Amino acid sequence: MTAGLLWGIAGLAALDAFNPATIVTVTLILLAAPRRAGSAALAAILGAALAVMTLGTVLYLSAGAAADAIGGVLLGLRFVAFGAAAIALAFAGIRRLRDRRRTPIELPVWFRPLTALPLGVLVTSADLPNAFPYFVAIERLVDAGVPTSQGLLILVGYTVVYCVPCLVLLVVGLAARERTRAWLQSLVTRFSRGTVRRSVPIAITLMLAAVAVGSIPFWIP
Repeated sequence: MTAGLLWGIAGLAALDAFNPATIVTVTLILLAAPRRAGSAALAAILGAALAVMTLGTVLYLSAGAAADAIGGVLLGLRFVAFGAAAIALAFAGIRRLRDRRRTPIELPVWFRPLTALPLGVLVTSADLPNAFPYFVAIERLVDAGVPTSQGLLILVGYTVVYCVPCLVLLVVGLAARERTRAWLQSLVTRFSRGTVRRSVPIAITLMLAAVAVGSIPFWIP
């Protein structure tokens, strides 16, 4: 295990940390949780961490075992990572070809910290197929032949980095509650109401990006 490998995986984790699904979930809880918003947001972050660590561990161990017996496993993992990202970009591009009304998101009155934990697991698990940096990081670990114990420890570090933006958001939200709440509310209002207008240039840009990302596995050595 080299310093270059660690820095590379740290960079991938930092890129993956700005995951809109998890950050939006924490933001929504801080704004709309009927009670104990801070505890509920923390529970959701723990749920996200649990999803990242559990699914990553399963994928890492299974990919490592398969790589010893089956050739091309790492190449397949690479295609899965960038293929998922390309599909997500293409889908986003298609959606920009028509006007789309935003749907406000609300939390039910029975929402509690106890239900926030599985919500964090569910939201993050559903979004992990689009988290191509995670797949690339696991591929690098397996390809480098990192011992299992060290690889799992690195995945723990990856999970911690992944949760940092949400933890910062939680701390800032609790420390400067009114000011932060007003700022977050303005963001939620902006992105959860109104209509997303049709834009052919943006749609074409997203589709071209999908083609570019999807072609990456073909020219990576």
